[in-house]
Amino acid sequence: MNTAVAKTKGVEVSTELMDDIFSDAGAGSSFAADEMTMPFIRLAQQMSPHVNKNKPEHIKGLGAGDIFNNLTGEYWDGSEGMRVVACATVTKYTEWVPIDDGGGFVGELQPNDPVIQQCIREGNKEILPNKNEMVKADNYYVLYQTADGAWNPAVLDMKITALKVSRRWKSQINLQTAKHPKTGQVIKLPIFANIWRVSSVEETNKNDQSYANYSVQLEGRINETDLYQQAKALFVSVQDGEVKAAAPEEKATPYSSDQSVDEDNEIPF
Repeated sequence: MNTAVAKTKGVEVSTELMDDIFSDAGAGSSFAADEMTMPFIRLAQQMSPHVNKNKPEHIKGLGAGDIFNNLTGEYWDGSEGMRVVACATVTKYTEWVPIDDGGGFVGELQPNDPVIQQCIREGNKEILPNKNEMVKADNYYVLYQTADGAWNPAVLDMKITALKVSRRWKSQINLQTAKHPKTGQVIKLPIFANIWRVSSVEETNKNDQSYANYSVQLEGRINETDLYQQAKALFVSVQDGEVKAAAPEEKATPYSSDQSVDEDNEIPF
């Protein structure tokens, strides 16, 4: 009998059992896109419920400035960061009832909706003509590398102060080119051709309050065919509308836990 073992997330499994598992690959675990939730990659702040051990969302070991997956509970030290492949980006405009009026998600606005241009800036907020708030976010559909080396899909959304980081990231993506070794032809690389390291840095607002924000650095070109094809497939799925970020919960606030929010005061940015 084959007594060799393999380790799966710290659990030793015999290769004989692994043969059985592999022979049943995918059985019963495939679902339609609308039956699943695309996880979000978020940046924890001091006020995030995920760092508060008294909150149901608490993730053990997570600290302010760390990056986490809101579905699986995986997290990465903010200073070390995580590796991602940006596969597609979609800009979202959402409408929210002000917190003082009870809060809550109203719906998504189309990018060409003229009401977006009618917003009035009040402090750090964009106010629609109906007095609701409009929030802009750049949603990056990414593959992120797990602790065991696998690459899984998620949405990394950047809004409010993170939008300035998003603009720099888009600019860097736009500048990436490659020269074909045989023909010498130079092309602009597709968005899904590079690996990036996303980490966090501490910034201070005009009120001298500290908060964590994203930092994105280019690591280099993808050099694995399987990873490239996986990234391209996610790009195509987003372009075809097969993969979408989930709508916020009805009672959520417009500032998810990647932003520090004090509901009794102005947002400190």
